[in-house]
Amino acid sequence: MSATSGNARPRLLLVEDNPADVRLTVEVFGEGTLQPRIDVVSDGIEALQYLRGEPPFAAAHVPDLILLDLNMPRMDGRELLAVLKADRALARIPVVVLTTSSAPTDVAHCRLLRAESVISKPVDLEGFQRVVRAIERFWLSMSNVRPAES
Repeated sequence: MSATSGNARPRLLLVEDNPADVRLTVEVFGEGTLQPRIDVVSDGIEALQYLRGEPPFAAAHVPDLILLDLNMPRMDGRELLAVLKADRALARIPVVVLTTSSAPTDVAHCRLLRAESVISKPVDLEGFQRVVRAIERFWLSMSNVRPAES
């Protein structure tokens, strides 16, 4: 069942290792209209454990959207994206790459790996708020979220 069916808030998995970026992302989404439930993991290995319901994430829910940073320890966003899109059970979860990198090679690689979108993190608060509102409108609205099964 989709986390957004009925009156439930959408679920978002934030894969981000920078505590300041985590805090900002959670705060800005919290100010929006949809106020998604946000779970946070700090690297690709934790993200896979979460998505597969492995300890310590046995009670985790399938997210409606994954917001993915590229540059992280242990398993970076590129590696995680490749694993997700190769896994039939996980490939249907939309992944939006939200990264400080604007390198054309990173953008092209993420598109090749079938990321739904690649967005450069704005450096200013107002720009970041605009990006989050756009993600809310497009990816987390009831009409655009792909069904996620628990």
